[in-house]
Amino acid sequence: MSQHIRQGTAPQTIPSGGGPAPERADAPDGRRLGLTLGMLVLPMYVALGAPSVALPAIGRALAVPFGATAWILAAWSLTSALAMPVAGRLLVRWNPFQVLVAGVVALAAGSALAGAGPTLSAVIVGRLIGGAGAGATVIAVFAAATALPRRQRIRALGIIAAASATASGCGTLLGGAVTAWLGWRAVLAIPVLALPLLLAALPSRRALTRSGGGERNGATGRLDIVGAAVLSVLAGSLITLLQAHSVGLPALVTLTVAAAGALAAVGLWRRVRSTPDGFVPRRVIASRGFLVAGLIGGTVFAGYYGVLFRAPSLIEQATGGGPLEAGVLLVPAAACSVLAGRLVGTLTDRFAGWQVSAGLAALTVVGVLVVALFTGPIPIVVGTALAVCGFAGTQAVLVSLAPDLVAADDRDTAQGLLNFMNALGGGIGPAAVAGLSGLVPVPVALAVLAALPLAGLVLSLTRRPTPHRRPEPHATQGSPR
Repeated sequence: MSQHIRQGTAPQTIPSGGGPAPERADAPDGRRLGLTLGMLVLPMYVALGAPSVALPAIGRALAVPFGATAWILAAWSLTSALAMPVAGRLLVRWNPFQVLVAGVVALAAGSALAGAGPTLSAVIVGRLIGGAGAGATVIAVFAAATALPRRQRIRALGIIAAASATASGCGTLLGGAVTAWLGWRAVLAIPVLALPLLLAALPSRRALTRSGGGERNGATGRLDIVGAAVLSVLAGSLITLLQAHSVGLPALVTLTVAAAGALAAVGLWRRVRSTPDGFVPRRVIASRGFLVAGLIGGTVFAGYYGVLFRAPSLIEQATGGGPLEAGVLLVPAAACSVLAGRLVGTLTDRFAGWQVSAGLAALTVVGVLVVALFTGPIPIVVGTALAVCGFAGTQAVLVSLAPDLVAADDRDTAQGLLNFMNALGGGIGPAAVAGLSGLVPVPVALAVLAALPLAGLVLSLTRRPTPHRRPEPHATQGSPR
């Protein structure tokens, strides 16, 4: 069943120069909406970095080995990534505000459970729920921002990217302070603050409902449970295997997980071929530049979160201080995200999207290598700052570019899948560093990690994730290809 693209919603390219495209007179202000949405993402990005400094205290309090506490970080990354494509499909029927409310409620409920959990299992369940809410919230935020005209879109996304990078970068500072003053349970409960922040979004509710669902074809509106399941197993197996050594998984369990991942990969491939309108639509991933954009984002996110995972402990070793001191030293690095968010709009007005993404991937490679090769606190902060800039800028550029790579009816689905690949990369980075650190020295593990954003740089230069052409206003879509 096919449907015509609505007038006025044809994708636009990111130009290499020239003036911006004309905007509607009633278009929402990108800066104002960006500030509103940026506040909403603060608690969930803090939740990525803050618990890392509380893990030793959690292990002691719950009487579990330190390696087992790594699942507290992995659980959040995993369900956050998996919830993103699901939320993208929900946007077919719901508007961004409805998905936002559902996401924030799940985020707060899961975080409250994690903070109050009497056992490690209960804490992990809470983190799984909270991570799913965080993933849905991120997709709703980006759906609202990408519905704006191009110039307003990049303004809003720049602010959101700066807020997310600042929050994740300052997470270690906040986590160290809260752990010292209020205890580890308060650290896990920090995302509950998203509930009162949701009230700040109420004045912008009209802008948040502009890109609501209800106008897509019926096939796209149905959730493909089998496709979602095999993608979930594949992602979960990958992150589990990377952390198998660091958490001490038995060999039999590791082999079982590997077999499940291989079967899921085959199942996903068959599902995409047999069900073009399934959870992973064939026409979306076949769109020129889409998979390349996702791979670039995932590799840059892996480099950034891998550095964020190790930088606090490396600074502690170099200075002899504690997590609070390490967090204070990392504040300047986090502040660089604000600069990156402000500059990305200017850069995308002057350069093509692939050129900007290549430069940001290169920054991330240099940042990871600086942290790997130098031991002093200042080089570590500088390297982290470069990775922060790469992360913040890449997020804004690729999320803004995603609607231009696919037809209008597939915009929300594409946004969910793109952010899934980004978030999965964010989970792979720390897992890879943790797993390799048990086999090789930490500097070697980080140097190996640099190969991921380097691959993103090569993809930016060789595959160039830019739209091939603008779809005609009455082009049909939704039919299997």
